[in-house]
Amino acid sequence: MNENADTTGGLTSASGPPENFWRSLHYFNVYRLGVATVFVCAILIYGGSLSFGSQNPRLFVWVSEAYLLLALLYFGALQKLRRGFSLHLTLQVATDILALTLLMYASGGAKSGMAFMLLVVLAGAGLVGQGRLTLFFAALATLAVLLEQSYRVLTFGADPESFVRSGITSIGFFATAITARLLARRVVANEELARRRGVELADQLRINQRVIRDMQDGVLVLDAEGLVRQHNPQAEKLLGARLPSGSDLAAFSVALAECYPRWRLQSTEAAEFIRVPGSGSQLRARFLPAGEWGNALIYLEDMDRELAQAQQLKLAALGRLTANMAHEIRNPLSAISHAAELLAEGDGDATQQRLTRIIGDNSQRLNRMVGEVLALGRRDQIRTELLRLGTFVETFVDEYAVNEPRVSVIVTLAIDETAWLSFDRSHLNQVLWNLLGNALRYCRGEPGSIRIETRAASSQDRTELHIIDDGAGIEPKLLSQIFEPFFTTHGSGTGLGLYIARELCEANGAQLEVRDNAPGAHFCLSGKGR
Repeated sequence: MNENADTTGGLTSASGPPENFWRSLHYFNVYRLGVATVFVCAILIYGGSLSFGSQNPRLFVWVSEAYLLLALLYFGALQKLRRGFSLHLTLQVATDILALTLLMYASGGAKSGMAFMLLVVLAGAGLVGQGRLTLFFAALATLAVLLEQSYRVLTFGADPESFVRSGITSIGFFATAITARLLARRVVANEELARRRGVELADQLRINQRVIRDMQDGVLVLDAEGLVRQHNPQAEKLLGARLPSGSDLAAFSVALAECYPRWRLQSTEAAEFIRVPGSGSQLRARFLPAGEWGNALIYLEDMDRELAQAQQLKLAALGRLTANMAHEIRNPLSAISHAAELLAEGDGDATQQRLTRIIGDNSQRLNRMVGEVLALGRRDQIRTELLRLGTFVETFVDEYAVNEPRVSVIVTLAIDETAWLSFDRSHLNQVLWNLLGNALRYCRGEPGSIRIETRAASSQDRTELHIIDDGAGIEPKLLSQIFEPFFTTHGSGTGLGLYIARELCEANGAQLEVRDNAPGAHFCLSGKGR
């Protein structure tokens, strides 16, 4: 809320005083209405037996009734009109001062004690009002009391020394108004500070809830009785329990419920490993003792995830080592292959020729393996493009047919011209080379034995590429192994083709999966489209 100083020296918003000012003025109106009602009821019940109105009973009755009517009018106006706060307050306080001064005159002057009612009005105006208006009200009350005393001296010949009493009362008016205003300013400042702190606290709570909700670790907030006051979705996932806040800790985990009383007695940070029944996963429960408010924290860390991350780091290091070794192996391997070729050109017996051929075949196999390992090491070197998948597949098949002419007869295409795929061009070429090579190896070799389909799944913003052959298919017991490195059912295979294909797909944000035999192997590559 933007604030600026108004003409009265108070702090108001750009569109008027805050709502709490109007609320205070409402209570001030209730007080006025109560005072006027008391005067009128006293007249109706006690009549002329009261000491009030002893000097002019008729004036006292008229002023009391008029005061009650004006109090009702102001009360109603405040409910309907929320404009001109200062005008509302000024009219009401001026009415209070005039009415109470007339009632004081009708009751015999300052000795009636009615002047103290003016002190209450000025105190209320100082607490409700803004800025220098409080001094104006004090001056107005002082002027009213002095005029009443002057009229009394001139009319009734009152003792002029009574002016001293009126002067002291007037000093009390200013002291009351100034004190009330200082207190009001402090209350307003504290109220604004509390409001801002409340907003900041609400923002902080919202941020904390968002952070806790998105944490990868599970979080449980518990009270002294072991009730879970707050938890995040990850805690539900790790513990396998979906329960509302306020549930007992044992409903989430019996193991944690057994540890919690011991942890509370220690009053220090503690940690233990627990097993989750059912899933069997291992969790590390870390306990943080209760703070000022008595709530303790339990963090749940998924050790399986930690182990998987450590395994990924080991595999990454092993991959770099393997790539370096493959690079070093390539040079002596080339020398061995070249020597085998020279031996094959010589005139040797059948045994020598067979051994030379074995050396050459295995050298070629090792060379392919080295090439695939080196390609795997370059999986992070991605240059993603938005490829028209149908055109890419047609070009790839034509290029493959240069080395394998039967592809043009065996392979049939079902192209969706609207299919686009976000992928690295060289990576996609290698993935298709491996998949098509496998399909050629296991298909029947008849026209149409291999079918390549492209599909644009616009509803999910994904594009699919299917490669299906009519071979014997994949045995169900081997489905969980086909993507493992160095697993192969072919005598001359390296066992790295499908593994590398899947790794390259994942590096490009795509998935490669094997589906049910149809009737042969059915591989599906799905990635981001347009």
